[in-house]
Amino acid sequence: MTNINLSSAARLSIAPMMDWTDRHCRYLHRLLSKRALLYTEMVTSPALVRGGARHLLRFDPAEQPVALQLGGSDPAELAKAAVIGADEGYAEINLNCGCPSDRVQSGAFGAVLMEDPALVAACCRAMIAAQPVDVTVKCRIGVDDQNVEETLPEFLSQIVAAGVERVTIHARKAWLQGLSPKENRDVPPLNYDLVFEMKQLFPHLHISINGGVSTLEQARDLLDAGLDGVMIGRAAYHNPVDILQRADAVIWGEDVGPDPVQLVLSMRAYIEAHLADDLGKMQPKLSQVTKHMLGLFAGQPGARHWRRHLSEHGHRAGAGWSVVEDALAALEQAAA
Repeated sequence: MTNINLSSAARLSIAPMMDWTDRHCRYLHRLLSKRALLYTEMVTSPALVRGGARHLLRFDPAEQPVALQLGGSDPAELAKAAVIGADEGYAEINLNCGCPSDRVQSGAFGAVLMEDPALVAACCRAMIAAQPVDVTVKCRIGVDDQNVEETLPEFLSQIVAAGVERVTIHARKAWLQGLSPKENRDVPPLNYDLVFEMKQLFPHLHISINGGVSTLEQARDLLDAGLDGVMIGRAAYHNPVDILQRADAVIWGEDVGPDPVQLVLSMRAYIEAHLADDLGKMQPKLSQVTKHMLGLFAGQPGARHWRRHLSEHGHRAGAGWSVVEDALAALEQAAA
């Protein structure tokens, strides 16, 4: 990738979220913000290298800057997956060291890697050596009973020595047993102070913070306090207009994005192209795109009618652009 300043884009990024940040979601988010760094869902290195699942990497060039998040723990296999990602045109390759799900743990990657910084360093070193784009890490502050004041600096030291220059830290521990992935996003207490301490210990490392950030104003305050970036997840997905429409203005001092109605109308060509796409046995459906549009009018009069119409009709066989037009009409009628 050329002409993409990833350090600037990473001032605000949208978290990689399984089943959420697919290519349709990212295309929608990019229309709202030209600047924010977007991430794929986590894709495992075995799926790419052994399974040949390159179809998981499809994206529209309009999504750039966009980063590929990989899950894995074998340095050689991750290096091959990183090469595939770079060849596909991703601007960054990110290693997941934060997901606590049982499925991820059984594959010996995700948050369990926080217990083996030497292995993470070896993975990063291999990925960096294999291809030209930036390799980054997304991690937790620690797992289980780790003394995070000791283990997190050691973890960061090892990946920095391997050549990593940017990291995103979810400011919570992950509990590998006893908490569900959902609970791991909310139950362990946030520790922003520790992330700020890491910035002081590693002044040349680009550090983004993740966890508990739900407004642009919070994000701006964290940047003003000395962090290099902020990653927002669920708030940006459920209320994309509130976060992303103003992101370029609040974070970068640039123009505000389109209003929700303009945004919906600008999705027409993309939606019609998706519905005409030849996916083989996987018939394209309107709902694959519109499920990410449900929150566009959150908090506005008529929003419930918009959501209900898309939810009830978007998944039906043959559903097309007229469903979106009718949902807009239902919104406008309810708001009148």
